[in-house]
Amino acid sequence: MELSGPDQWRRRALQLGADAATPLDAGAVVVAEWVRMKCLFGCYAVGERRTCPPNLPAVSVTERLLSEYTRAILLEVGPLVGRERSSQAARALNDVALALERDLFLAGYYRAWSMGAAPCELCDACAQGAECPTPEHARPSIEGCGVDVFATARNAGRTIEVVRHEDDEYRFFALVLVD
Repeated sequence: MELSGPDQWRRRALQLGADAATPLDAGAVVVAEWVRMKCLFGCYAVGERRTCPPNLPAVSVTERLLSEYTRAILLEVGPLVGRERSSQAARALNDVALALERDLFLAGYYRAWSMGAAPCELCDACAQGAECPTPEHARPSIEGCGVDVFATARNAGRTIEVVRHEDDEYRFFALVLVD
């Protein structure tokens, strides 16, 4: 598969199952300490997973990491309504991000790396205090890394709103850093 540029990356992400994929400059990814604090003080899975705060590097590490990249692709699934499909949709988007990361790596973008949507739910090993059986597949959530998903999605021209009611539409986002 030809993955020589952003148009091909977007097409591949859609083939893999993303509902939308938007290439963007890595500089359009917004990082903020408050995002990490909301993970630490508000998420149901805080500390349970190896891929969630406080088990992740500081937000300053994410800032430095992003400064080493020029291009990224924002992946999206949705709109969704209700909680029933939430975990399944996040897991599916994370699978897309990981597959795209691998495809980009094999196409010569050896620095490709992804951050997923929501806490990792590949298995329950972390939550049970066991070693991760598949660390090569585990990726942190973009929020856990301190990425302001609202600002980043809007910088990419995507629609994202606060979910106020159970019947409001929502979306999940994941990010693949490319070069």
